[in-house]
Amino acid sequence: MDIKASDIKDLREKTGAGMMDCKKALVEANGDAAGAEKILREWGMAGVEKRAGRATNEGKVFVKEGPGKISLVEIVCETDFVCRNKDFIDAGTKAVSTAFAKGYDKPAEELESMVKDIAAKIKENMALKRVLLVTVGPGEYIHSYVHGEGSLAVVVKLRSDKAEAFANDAVKAFAHDIALHIAAFNPMFLDQTKPSPAWIQEQKDIFAKQVELDEKMKGKPEKVIQGVLTGKLKKLMSEISLLDQGFVKEEKTPVAQAMAAVAKDAGCKLEIVDYVYVKVGES
Repeated sequence: MDIKASDIKDLREKTGAGMMDCKKALVEANGDAAGAEKILREWGMAGVEKRAGRATNEGKVFVKEGPGKISLVEIVCETDFVCRNKDFIDAGTKAVSTAFAKGYDKPAEELESMVKDIAAKIKENMALKRVLLVTVGPGEYIHSYVHGEGSLAVVVKLRSDKAEAFANDAVKAFAHDIALHIAAFNPMFLDQTKPSPAWIQEQKDIFAKQVELDEKMKGKPEKVIQGVLTGKLKKLMSEISLLDQGFVKEEKTPVAQAMAAVAKDAGCKLEIVDYVYVKVGES
């Protein structure tokens, strides 16, 4: 049958499918636009299933912030081109808004369905990888930072003995700087009390093997060897613990010291309670 170019154009604009696919669907649906749309959706879903084995190393972290809570939704896809696609961005924005409104703290069927719909429309393998919810308790404050176009997002949570502290511009600026710091340095732990004993022992075993294989350490007294091992562990812990890392704006000043200075000037106690670091494609 004869299919009008205007019908093909309308269907393409509505579904995002290719021109030839739209024409083929309209022919199969005998010119019925709704029927053709359904056919394209079916084809698209089938295509998504076939593409499910393809790598999803790109994507975007969507963030929604409001009074008392912040939601994060990570959607991964195959190409960075799709990350800039308006339909993809709109779908991600809708997903994080829904997660925020309903308080989802993990992937939900409703959100999965949204991702499947946009994957069918764009015809690229996608997945809802993470859904996180950060809330505040008494005397707490949360702040988010999204890097670039959403390849990385950070949420930091602080606590003070004075609620009014978080109305202080210097304290709010510090919260933002800490979020920037975490984005830049990706600390493994908040402080040195967080690693498990098993993890610490594993690092000790690694350092012990390094020393054993070091020709310069051959024949050294046990006391010297133990000193070297202690020094290696101490250095590692200071590099991976947020409070011990050099502050992003003053590298020679540990984060804990920089925070103490801000708290003193603001006339309050201040502590970093927790943080969330989400980078697209990383676990």
